Amino acid sequence: MRSDGDIREVTVETERAGRYPVRVGRGVLGDLPELVREHVSGGADPAHLAIISDDRVAELYGDRVRGLLDGIAPVTLHTFPHGEQNKNRLQWAALTDSLLERGVGRDGWVIALGGGVTGDLAGFVAATYMRGIPVVQIPTSLVAMIDSAVGGKTGIDLPGGKNLVGAFHPPRFVLVDVELTGTLPRRERAQGLVEALKHGAILDVAYFETLLAEADRLLDGDPRASFRAVLRSVELKARVVSLDEREGGLRQILNFGHTLGHALEASSGYRLPHGSAVAQGMVLEARVGERLGVTRRGTADRIAEGVRRLELEPETGPSDEARVDALMERAARDKKARAGAVRYVLLREVGATRPEEGWSREVEDEVVRQVLRGAEGRRV
Repeated sequence: MRSDGDIREVTVETERAGRYPVRVGRGVLGDLPELVREHVSGGADPAHLAIISDDRVAELYGDRVRGLLDGIAPVTLHTFPHGEQNKNRLQWAALTDSLLERGVGRDGWVIALGGGVTGDLAGFVAATYMRGIPVVQIPTSLVAMIDSAVGGKTGIDLPGGKNLVGAFHPPRFVLVDVELTGTLPRRERAQGLVEALKHGAILDVAYFETLLAEADRLLDGDPRASFRAVLRSVELKARVVSLDEREGGLRQILNFGHTLGHALEASSGYRLPHGSAVAQGMVLEARVGERLGVTRRGTADRIAEGVRRLELEPETGPSDEARVDALMERAARDKKARAGAVRYVLLREVGATRPEEGWSREVEDEVVRQVLRGAEGRRV
């Protein structure tokens, strides 16, 4: 059961693909056949619909989505092992081979069904298969609904770091059914809500405060609270992506917390979940800004409070020199580095970033090292 109040549609503008909609609602998965037919170019249905999903999500939703698409075109399901460690070249090759073996041609579509890993990997398969075929994003995790399914970024990880190979490949549409999060455990909801907290930290202090106030309801999976949070994050991200599709300027702010967060995640061998890593990265990068005197004092503590409200650990304490070296090496390999220099997004305060030197800026390694060591003292 749903009403018009349970559905919203947000439009993303892109230079390459034009406009595409993000439909957000409760119980909207059933709209999939209508949306596929509505967003076909050239008046013909796709010749093949290839669902790509990890093994866990395929077990939960694979048959349901196949049934919805039955009658539009031949439908095949292509799976890979779940987990960030499988967002790699091996699985990309296996999936592209699988599409070829099952007869998917240039007039086929990829349906990316799953969380952030699936969206990135399936999107990259679609971007590169036969020089690019359409993709539809159907996120099933909060992190994908709130962040990664919107914006057209696709990619795979390398041993040296996350998302070092990828492409911008906007979807035909994104279908966000918040009821699919009902199967998520509380700890997984927390991982996704970190990205919502990031959106509030960089763009909307009122949203940030709302997330803190509704944290318990969001962690419990309250459907109305989840709908409101997902919708607001989609609105914020769509606005940024529409202004800067290729991350040449404003879109860089979406990387807040990710430079050190990705370093923490990769250095753990991906045992540290993405949300936890970004949560710690946001606190650390806010402390970098405070140490430089560009971020209002107390901002990092306020973000740390938000992370704790999500029942996650905002900081791991001071790092020894060997760990500091390892994290700095990982950060230097980050895809956002320019001419060998690591760049960071710095806040002015919760809800606002610092654009004076561009939307991200170089920071001397020693400043970051001091923060990682937990060093106290005067600002640099």
